[in-house]
Amino acid sequence: MNTLPTYSAHIAEAGLKAALSLDRPGIISEISASGLKGRGGAGFPTAVKWNFAAAAQSERKYILCNADEGEPGTFKDRVILMEHPDLVFEGMTIAGKAVGATQGILFLRGEYAYLRGPLEEALARRRERGLLGASILGSPLAFDIRIFMGAGAYICGEETALIECLEGFRGEPRNRPPFPVNTGYLGFPSVVNNVETLAWAACILARGAAWFRAVGTEKSTGHKIFSVSGDCRKPGVYELPMGITVAQLLAEVDGQDAKAAQIGGASGQCVPARDFGRTVAFEDIPTGGSVIVFGPRRDMLEVLHNFLEFFSDESCGQCTPCRLGNPKLLEGVERLQAGRCSMAYLDELCALGETMQVASKCGLGQSSPTAFLSIVEHFREEIMGRMSTRV
Repeated sequence: MNTLPTYSAHIAEAGLKAALSLDRPGIISEISASGLKGRGGAGFPTAVKWNFAAAAQSERKYILCNADEGEPGTFKDRVILMEHPDLVFEGMTIAGKAVGATQGILFLRGEYAYLRGPLEEALARRRERGLLGASILGSPLAFDIRIFMGAGAYICGEETALIECLEGFRGEPRNRPPFPVNTGYLGFPSVVNNVETLAWAACILARGAAWFRAVGTEKSTGHKIFSVSGDCRKPGVYELPMGITVAQLLAEVDGQDAKAAQIGGASGQCVPARDFGRTVAFEDIPTGGSVIVFGPRRDMLEVLHNFLEFFSDESCGQCTPCRLGNPKLLEGVERLQAGRCSMAYLDELCALGETMQVASKCGLGQSSPTAFLSIVEHFREEIMGRMSTRV
């Protein structure tokens, strides 16, 4: 299925034209009625975020598009930027009017440097057509967008670390509150939205909230773009309704023989085959879009080793639970692989993972133990086959 319109199929700037005919509360009301939640994984209501920024009193505001797509197994934002850049820029412009911002910044992942040229060309075309600049389509709305290149740090996918990087500092999460909608880029109110979220915002203004709500669940409306990889016959990027079961998703990608699926990338949940009836939705299994399929022969300890090597490398090191916890979990996996881990030590590692989830400063340390804990829970027999009974 394909309801995300290509730019050629999308009625020319229909979402932007609809937004220009509405006042700021009217735009936010339409987004609120659609039930759109952030498509980056956190699932925060988009209209609530926009409303907070709109209510903030400031001479300057910013719209920041988070295109720092660093989650392992996630590549759908890259496809959106390649094939539908105007939808993203249109969504940023709509958000600009909704909150009273005149400037937007696309924070582009360092590894996506090859996309910068085509994206700059798309921005230039929009300026030539009067879709960006001082008087958009002859209206009083002024808004323009520039591109900022990241340097390849996974942590900059976290919105406050992204803002730190934009300001020229090392990418590290800030303490919250204050939140970016009040004190963001350069101290001004800033909305940080994911690429996919902004594309859907343009579609919603063009087609209406009822169109978006026609699929999905009551708490998870609309479609979702998924990046599917791993042990399946049809990997790729899929657009599917929110609320789809894991089994239905695996049938779409021809991966029905999987023994597990990692929903949400390396920091997400590992769902075993017996739970494939669960739904991919914010009220059950939330995800930013990554689905990694594990076939019957996949070694789950190898999977864990891969994930934890990544998190150990990518931790910014700012907080102790994440800085020390991820290498300790990695050490535990290596001991498991060597058959030198006791049940008591495994229990200690699980307790460490649970502590990291509540004590880490940002989402990296809070979510990095999730795969470890879920794999230990669901594949304990596979893991125990390598364990020593010695303490």
